[in-house]
Amino acid sequence: MKNKALYLFLIGLFLLVDFAAFAQPGDDDGSGGLEGNDPPPAPINGQILWLGLLAIVFAYYTIQRYRKIA
Repeated sequence: MKNKALYLFLIGLFLLVDFAAFAQPGDDDGSGGLEGNDPPPAPINGQILWLGLLAIVFAYYTIQRYRKIA
């Protein structure tokens, strides 16, 4: 009985935290609340080439390591 109550508590906790973590504020009422003065989004175009090259190197390393084990 104790384990079942613990599982139900944890499931309820995770569900409630999920709703609270993704809650969005309402419309801006003009007082400059949560939606004012957002910073501009960060560009990733300059680093995407390095990320792709790193992914290829990591894939090659992983495949070579797997072949040595098998």
